[in-house]
Amino acid sequence: MSHIQTRLTAAQEVTTNRQTPPDTVPEGHARLRLAVASLCGTDLHYYAHFANAGFQLQNPVTLGHEACAWVEEPNGSDLKKGQLVALNPIMNCQVCDACRRGEENLCTAKKFPGSATTVPHLDGFFREIIDHPARCCRPVKDGVNPRHLTFAEPMACALHALNKGGVEAGQKVLVTGCGPMGLLAIAGAAARGANVTALDLRPGAVEVALQAGAAEGLVADKVTDAEIEKRFDVVIEASGAIPAFNTALKAVRQKGRVSILSNIQLREAQVMLHLVMLKEIEIVGSFQFNREFEEAVQLIEAGSVNFDALTAAEYPLVQAGEALACMAAGKAFGKIILTVFGTT
Repeated sequence: MSHIQTRLTAAQEVTTNRQTPPDTVPEGHARLRLAVASLCGTDLHYYAHFANAGFQLQNPVTLGHEACAWVEEPNGSDLKKGQLVALNPIMNCQVCDACRRGEENLCTAKKFPGSATTVPHLDGFFREIIDHPARCCRPVKDGVNPRHLTFAEPMACALHALNKGGVEAGQKVLVTGCGPMGLLAIAGAAARGANVTALDLRPGAVEVALQAGAAEGLVADKVTDAEIEKRFDVVIEASGAIPAFNTALKAVRQKGRVSILSNIQLREAQVMLHLVMLKEIEIVGSFQFNREFEEAVQLIEAGSVNFDALTAAEYPLVQAGEALACMAAGKAFGKIILTVFGTT
């Protein structure tokens, strides 16, 4: 039987090839068949530059770290053939100090698929057959939509940022940047009972944010500092832009907290650091996730979030290159997902 594997061979060059899985499944792994995957900003950086955050790919690789799949071969694990599972891409060592603290995101020997941070690189999830550690496969209850379950990994990242920010019910929360991660942060904060305001330069993105659960949507170039100054208990910075970070410093109240969900790109810019001192602002970084993966899966199982409203476009796996090009062109407000024909 012929299977599909996509590979990023160079910047903006994605090939689709026939996949020939190994005859045997590695010990501790299960063999899976991809159901649905989704595109991430990290995938976009690798697609555009063959690198991300200073990490250069050394050879072609299959991208993708957001996905769910069907179990094909449990390989001695407790998984059952035909089960739908969410895939946790963090393959932590389980023994380092960070792992013992429950901080798998900071594991010193972590492996991560579709990324230049793991050498030799591990192929990601934009392929039909995947061998993945069974302990990193989370079975879900019957009836869960695979198109929703693919959001487990990015939702976990968003929830980690909310937890680092201390977001609780009744708080006033501003999310700067209504890209896919910002939208998930909005949905997660709204599900917790926070009063969420969304801010973006693009009116279309703000409209989607309102569908995601924001009570208020603001277009950045139509808002004055006076309208947002010191209004919010917590700001989630999800745009990656220095001007938005400065807006966060203005918008957060005294002794409030700014949680950085985005990967703010390095560039020369003026940052209003004096506000950190004057307002006693707490600034926290947020990297990947820990226990939030389980929290995200439970949120999906409960049907608490309208993931259909957060889905901008759907492509078949064989058109992964076209999907990445669409994302690069900024034509989609929300997540782009990849499906395998006949599995969803």
